[in-house]
Formats: sequence, structure tokens, C-alpha cells
Amino acid sequence: MNIPSPRDEEEVNDGEEVFLDEGDIIQEYTVDDEDLPDADEEGGSDTEEVIDEEDDSTHTFTGHTGELYTTACSPTDATLVATGGGDDRGFLWKINQGDWAFELQGHQDSVSSLAFSTDGQLLASGGFDGIVKVWDISKGDLKCTLDGPTGGIEWVKWHPRGHLILAGSEDSTVWMWNADKSAYLNMFSGHGSGVTCGDFTPDGKVICTGSDDATMRIWNPKTGENIHVVRGHPYHNEGLTCLTISSDSALALTGSKDGSVHAVNISTGKVVSSLSAHSDSIECIGFAVSSPLAATGSMDKKLIIWDI
Repeated sequence: MNIPSPRDEEEVNDGEEVFLDEGDIIQEYTVDDEDLPDADEEGGSDTEEVIDEEDDSTHTFTGHTGELYTTACSPTDATLVATGGGDDRGFLWKINQGDWAFELQGHQDSVSSLAFSTDGQLLASGGFDGIVKVWDISKGDLKCTLDGPTGGIEWVKWHPRGHLILAGSEDSTVWMWNADKSAYLNMFSGHGSGVTCGDFTPDGKVICTGSDDATMRIWNPKTGENIHVVRGHPYHNEGLTCLTISSDSALALTGSKDGSVHAVNISTGKVVSSLSAHSDSIECIGFAVSSPLAATGSMDKKLIIWDI
């Protein structure tokens, strides 16, 4: 396959597109205002009722002194949970032991993202200090510190079959390192604003990234070349907030601040379908593993299940 250089980027504004609307919704869940506690009511009674309700949780982790921004569960050990927050701290917790296994020390700003490697051996923590730290789970200590970005880390992802780390930054760049060798591999440059979401395809052959510049870029991870840029009509007109990739590595589904959701063919860079029902920013998105279903969650208080 001939891979065009970044200067050959094409704007996606043609091709056949399928529009999905309310008729393609399998299930819609809506949270009504009356279901939410109202702190402004006299005496704050609704809020007190919520706080006083019976706690049905099986385990509670205490240690953070600020808001939680990210959590991650080990793919190989159901008793391991990692958390990070605005208190500049991260923890790796061992369920049923009552205390945390160890603290992820060293970040100088909020811990914004966490991810376990596919084999569960390593944990990556990204911070708004622009640093990614890699932790050895079996030894319970720091393996290496990876730097390069000049802005905060928005997200971290692992290659599906190796110890390669991908991270998106507020400085509009994406970085890739080899965690085993503590080595820089590549930097992907081209976005015009912070890179808010991204991932390897499940087959590990392609990288997809989304930005606050309202574009998605598709990259060759080996060469760093930009294969496609997805932008313009009929794509998003505001910044991307989330991205997910189908299990067969064929489609990328992206959500935006403008409330739209679009499916893109990764091989061609063409928008192949648009999901229209939300009225506010899309905050989370996901594909079902073994069926043609997708879920989208929005600031409009709706969670919608779609038949793609």
C-alpha cells in the first residue's frame, strides 16, 4: 500500500454515508432532573438522602485527597485496581487486603490517565506534568520514566501485543515509547490542538488519534507517516472527545463536543455512517466485542445503544 505523506492529506467530504437516527436505536436510557439530588432545595434534604442511603459497595478505597480522574483494572488479575486523581497521586490497590499495594509516586501534577499492559505485567501512569511513568506490577516499583511532551498527558494506551506505549498530549503531539528498553520510538505531529483520544487498532498495525481541532488522523506506527486525515463535512465540526475501534480493526467510532457520532472506515479514511440523536457533547463511546452494537453517552443525560 502506498502511504501518502502529510502534505498529501485529503479532506473527507465525499463517498457514500449512512445516517443513523432514532429508528436505529435499540435502547435509550435517560436520567431525569427529578432523579438527581438538588442541593439548592431548602435544607438540602435530597442530597442528605443520597448520602444516607445504604452503601452496597463490596470494597472502598481511601487515600486520595482530591477528585479521581482515572481508574484502570488489571486484565489478568481481578484483584488489582489502579486510581489517579487531582491530588497528584496514583495508587495500585489490592482488593480484599484492606490497604493499597503501593503508591505511584513522582508525578508533579494530576494523574490524568492509567493503563495496564495487555499481559498485565506493567502499569502506565500519565500526568498533566507531561510525564509517563511505567510500573512493574510483580516487583511493585517504578520501571522507567518516559518524557518528551511539553504539555499534559491526555491518555495512555498499550500496543495489543507488546510493551509499546502510546500517549496523547495537550501540546498537539502523540508519542510512542518502548517500555522494556525505556526508549523513545516515534513522535506523531500534525494535529492543530490537544490530542484528546487515540489508540492502536486491535491488530496493532495502525494508530488512530482524535483532537480538539475536530479531526481524526490515521497513522503508520512504524514510519510515523499520516495515512489519512478525517475532517470537514460530513465529519465533526467541534473537537473530538472520545474514540473507539472495532474488534476487527475496520471501523473507528468518534464522538465530539458537537453531539455527533461518526463511524470511519480506517482503510479508506471515509465517513461511512453518522449517528444522530444526542443534543450535547459525547463523553463516552464503545463497541460491543462480538456484535454490531455501539453505545454512546452524552452530557444530554442519555445513554444510547445503536445497531451499527
